[in-house]
Amino acid sequence: LFSFSVFVRFFVNFPSAKQYFSQFQDMEDPEEMEKSPQLRKHARRVMNAINTVVENLHDPEKVSSVLGLVGKAHALKYKVEPMYFKILSGVILEILAEDFGECFTSEVQTSWTKLMAALYWYITGAYTEVGWLKLSSSAV
Repeated sequence: LFSFSVFVRFFVNFPSAKQYFSQFQDMEDPEEMEKSPQLRKHARRVMNAINTVVENLHDPEKVSSVLGLVGKAHALKYKVEPMYFKILSGVILEILAEDFGECFTSEVQTSWTKLMAALYWYITGAYTEVGWLKLSSSAV
């Protein structure tokens, strides 16, 4: 449920991100988005990748491999502007804070912020590696 609410908010607040998803790019209604099988599948894949990273924080090669694949696929196959990863990170942090309230202490928030920054760093590194030249300073 968390992953779906992240992506629904992401697409509602940043509708330009829907351009990369032909199956639901014309959906405006959040409830309709929540029911989209394609959106649900993508949300699960993203959260599974984040979970794999968290489970393998002790193994930098595994983290680099997983996020490198994510970055390269989004750069080469899907042509997604890297700024959307930064925006998505912010939405994830926002919903974590809302959903976990008092449990989302400043220490927890700092840890999650560092994790999101690391994810962005690895992913944008993969973009750079494949020659993506559209990384702007405003996205960093």
